[in-house]
Amino acid sequence: MNLFLYSLRNIWRSRQRSGVVIGAMAFAGFIMICYAALLEGFLLTAENNAVGMVTGHFQIHDLGYRDDPDLYKLINGADPLIAKIEALGHHAAGRLFAFGLAAAGSSSAGVSVRGVDLEREITVSRLYQQIMTGKWLDASDPFGVVIGRKLARTLGVEVGDEMVFVGQAADGSMANELYRVRGIFKSVGEGVDRAGFFMLEKTFRELMVLPAGIHEIAILSGEEGRSLDQQTAELVALAPGLEVKNWRQLQPVVARIVDMSQSSLWIMLLVTYAAVGILTLNGILMSVFERIREFGVMKALGLSPLTVFSIITMEAVLQVAVAIVLASALAIPLSLYGETHPIDLTFLASTSATVAGIAIDPVWYCKVTRNSIVMPIILMFGVTLIAVIYPAAKAALIRPVQAIYYR
Repeated sequence: MNLFLYSLRNIWRSRQRSGVVIGAMAFAGFIMICYAALLEGFLLTAENNAVGMVTGHFQIHDLGYRDDPDLYKLINGADPLIAKIEALGHHAAGRLFAFGLAAAGSSSAGVSVRGVDLEREITVSRLYQQIMTGKWLDASDPFGVVIGRKLARTLGVEVGDEMVFVGQAADGSMANELYRVRGIFKSVGEGVDRAGFFMLEKTFRELMVLPAGIHEIAILSGEEGRSLDQQTAELVALAPGLEVKNWRQLQPVVARIVDMSQSSLWIMLLVTYAAVGILTLNGILMSVFERIREFGVMKALGLSPLTVFSIITMEAVLQVAVAIVLASALAIPLSLYGETHPIDLTFLASTSATVAGIAIDPVWYCKVTRNSIVMPIILMFGVTLIAVIYPAAKAALIRPVQAIYYR
C-alpha cells in the first residue's frame, strides 16, 4: 500500500474539514513567524541602542570608578592600552566625565559633562547620528556643546543659545565657562536626555584642569561572531588592575529583558499552537470516527495496527506540511518587507519610549533570522505529531468486528 497516495486521497475526500484544519495551522504559523521576526527586530534594536548609543560592547574603568565616579579615578597611560585593543580588531575611544551645574537665564539643572575624543568616538557609538536639531561637535568650535533634549527643555534653550557651566576642577578651583548650544539630541537614554552635556576632550581638559588620564575606555567589538564572554576574558587579560565589563554586565536589566523576551516567544508559541493542536486533534478524530468501518475491514483483511497508525499520522503530516508551506510563503516575504518598511507607532508615542533607561524608537522593524522561521515551524510540526497520537492509536487498536458493526 502506498501510504502517501492513500493518505492524500483521504485528505481530499474530506477536503472541507481538511481545509479548515490546514487553514488554522497556516494562519497560526503565519502569525507566529511574523511575531517572531518582529520580536527579533525589537530585541536587536534594544541591544543596538544599548551598545551603539550608551555603553559599547565593553567598557574599561579604574577599579571602583563605577561605584564612585570620582574625577580623580583615572586610567593613566591609556593610549598604549587603546592601541593594543585596536590591534585585536576592536574600536576603542577614551571618555572623560564630570558633574556640575548648567544654567541659562533663570533656569538651572545638574549635568553630566562628557569629554569625547572626536575622531574615535564616532567609531564606537552612533551618538553623532542622533542629533534632533543643530549639529554634532566640531573641532573648529571648541565652545560648542551638544545637550540632551530634556535638559534643553528644562533650561529653555535652543540651538545657538548660550549657557553657563559651573563645577569644581581637578585642582580645586572653580570650573566656570560660557558655552553655546551647538546641537540637541533626540531621545538616547534617560541619563543623556536629562543631563547629557557633551564637549570636546580638549575643551573638557581645559575646563576641569585635567591634563592627562581618562575615566573610561568604550569598546565596540570587531568580532561579532565570537562569544561575548571569551572577548571579555581576553580584554581582562589585556588590562590587569582595571575593571572590564561587557554590555550585559553594564546593562543587566536590558540583558534580562532580551533573555525574557526569548522565553516569552516560546510561551506565545506554545499557547497558540496548543489551540491549533486541539483543533487538529478534533478534525483528525472526526475523520477516524467516520472511517471506523473502513479501518475494521482493512484490519480484517490483514492490515497491521502499525500500518493503520501510519496512515493517520501520514495524513496529519501532509496537512501540516501544506500549512507550513502556506505560512512560510506568506510570512517570510511580509517579514522581509518589514525589514525595510517598519511599523510606525509614532501615533501612540510622539517620542521614543524608554526601557531600562535605553531609548526604543516607536518605529518597529522586523528581523528575519533562522530562529524566527525555524522555531515556529518545528514547534507547529511537533504539536501536530502530538495531537495525532490519540486518533491514530484509536484507529490502530480498534477490533475489526466492533468496527464493522460500529454505528
